[in-house]
Amino acid sequence: MDMQHYVDSMDDKWKDAYAQLVELLDNTLPIGFEKCFLYNMISYVVPLATYPSGYHVTPNTPLPFISIGVQKKHIAIYHMGIYANKELLNWFTENYQQQVPTKLNMGKSCIRFTNPHKIPFSLLQELFEKITPEQWITAYEKERNR
Repeated sequence: MDMQHYVDSMDDKWKDAYAQLVELLDNTLPIGFEKCFLYNMISYVVPLATYPSGYHVTPNTPLPFISIGVQKKHIAIYHMGIYANKELLNWFTENYQQQVPTKLNMGKSCIRFTNPHKIPFSLLQELFEKITPEQWITAYEKERNR
């Protein structure tokens, strides 16, 4: 499957919000991340040209940073920076609680939105701007070497 087939196959309920999230990421992420189709989702990675070591779990794979997936009942944003950086996680959860009336639905790196009309795009934009590829590599290596 590729990006276009992925988008075409999702339920119409999610398409507009998904497209908005992809556009937000395309326009907001710091320079150096690369958009690709990884793990059957649109993903943003540190390319192997920048970080030849890649992702330790899967050799010769770029270092994943953010992926966006659609499930039957939610849109999921997999943000590895939140998983590796407790300060960023705390910032996000505090700001989410202040800005969004619904309860945060989140796993270790996965932020889930069950209503496509209640996605806090401005908060996500702030989140997406917070980490450069260089900062992500440093955080990843620190977390990996623990």
